[in-house]
Amino acid sequence: MNEHRIVMHGPLRYSSGFTLLEMAVVLMIIGLLLGGLIPTLSAQMDGQRINKTQKQLNEIKDAITGFAVINGRLPMPACGTIAAGQANAGIELDPALPASAVLCTTGASDIAVVPWATLGVEETDAWGRRFTYSVTPEFADSTDGAGATCSVTTGVSFQLCSTATLEVRASSPAGAIVASDIPAIIVSHGINGLGAYQPGGGAKISGATGDELENSDNDNNFVSKDQVQGGFDDLVVWLSPNTLANRMVTAGKLP
Repeated sequence: MNEHRIVMHGPLRYSSGFTLLEMAVVLMIIGLLLGGLIPTLSAQMDGQRINKTQKQLNEIKDAITGFAVINGRLPMPACGTIAAGQANAGIELDPALPASAVLCTTGASDIAVVPWATLGVEETDAWGRRFTYSVTPEFADSTDGAGATCSVTTGVSFQLCSTATLEVRASSPAGAIVASDIPAIIVSHGINGLGAYQPGGGAKISGATGDELENSDNDNNFVSKDQVQGGFDDLVVWLSPNTLANRMVTAGKLP
C-alpha cells in the first residue's frame, strides 16, 4: 500500500514591501518637499554670507582708518590682476608712484582691490571674490597736504580742509546723492560677483551693467541701495570724512 504524505506548510505570506506605484508616489512627495526646501536653504545661506561680508567690510574700514592714523595717509589699492601667492599680491601700490596702477587697471590710479596683505584683513568676501577699493588719490599719496588751502601738517597726506572726490548715489547716473566728499569706498560685488577681481588674478568678472557697472568702472561714482533690488546685489561701505578727521585729531595727527 502506497503511503502519501501531505506536507503542510505555514499560512501563505504576502510581501510587505512597496509596489512600484507606491514607491513612485513616495519619491514624488519627497521631491516636492525637497523642491520647497532647497530655495529656503539657499536663501538662508545667502543671508549668512551677506552678514559675514558686511562684517568684513566694516573690519576693512576700521583697518583703513587705523592705517591712516599710523601712516598719515590712506592706503593705496593693491593690484587686482595679480594672482594670490604671487609677488606683490595684496600689497598696496607705491604711494610715491600712483602711475604704477596702470599695470593693473585701465589707467586709473585710485581704484583696484583692498590691499589685504598690507592691512592684515581677509582677501575675499564670503563668495570668494576680492573687494574693490577706491580712494581719493590726494588722501593716499606721499605728498603732505596736496591741494590743501589750510595750514599743512607734516607727515599727513590730507588735511582738515582737504576735499575728497568720491560719491555714492542711490542709482546711476543721476540718482539721489547718498554721500559725497568720501575719502575711500569698499565694495563687495555680492552674490553674482559681476565686476569683481578673483584670487586667481586676471581680468574682472564681466557682465556688470547699470548700477553694478557703476561700482566697477574705475570712476569716482558708486551706487549703494537695499539688497537685492532690481538684480543689484553689491554691498558698499565708505569712510566718512568726518569720522576720518575725528580719528586723526584724536590721535594727534591733525590739529
